[in-house]
Amino acid sequence: MTPLFSAWLFPLPLLLTLSIQGLTEACSCAPAHPQQQVCHSALVIRAKICSEKVIEDSPHTHKMIRYEIKQIKMFKGFEKLKDVQYVFTPFDSSVCGIKLEANKKKEYLLTGQISDDGRVRIHLCNFIKPWNDLTLSQKINLNQRYEMGCDCKISACYSVPCSITTPNECLWTDWLTEKKVYGYQAKHYACIKRSDGTCHWYRGGPPVEKEFADITEP
Repeated sequence: MTPLFSAWLFPLPLLLTLSIQGLTEACSCAPAHPQQQVCHSALVIRAKICSEKVIEDSPHTHKMIRYEIKQIKMFKGFEKLKDVQYVFTPFDSSVCGIKLEANKKKEYLLTGQISDDGRVRIHLCNFIKPWNDLTLSQKINLNQRYEMGCDCKISACYSVPCSITTPNECLWTDWLTEKKVYGYQAKHYACIKRSDGTCHWYRGGPPVEKEFADITEP
């Protein structure tokens, strides 16, 4: 199966193309803020991986891993699926297959898409993390706060000068300020739309010292 990447995976200079969890040159994806990944996923769930099985991806010839899961909580996708029993990923990491621990103990946040045949498909470019590796803010933001800002635009800033170009835009400056893609903004902030239509960074999770943090300057 050749992975299909959405338009929201914005182009980057070659040096910033990510190599995540053993991605090969055949599987590269531009970084996206967790909020973007949640907004552009059809399904977002918290789950345990119970077992795995290698299967053929009929009618294609590629092998897939079918993970049997125990769904703990669904954050997004209620209108499409009520309960998810299996998720599917390519067997080969060169086409973005992801390896998860099937020990019935480790919990994951899974985001993915629902294919025409009703299967939930996940890959390395999705936002997939062990639940315990998420920050408190990220866990709180999963409960609608990320989706409250899906109409906002998150633009990555990799070098100065950079500035917002529209009122509904938030600048993502983790790379500029910390020299890493997934820094403090990715771990603690959501880009939220206010009643006047403008978008600003919001710091979720206690303690909240300031309701909105507008990081428009690098």
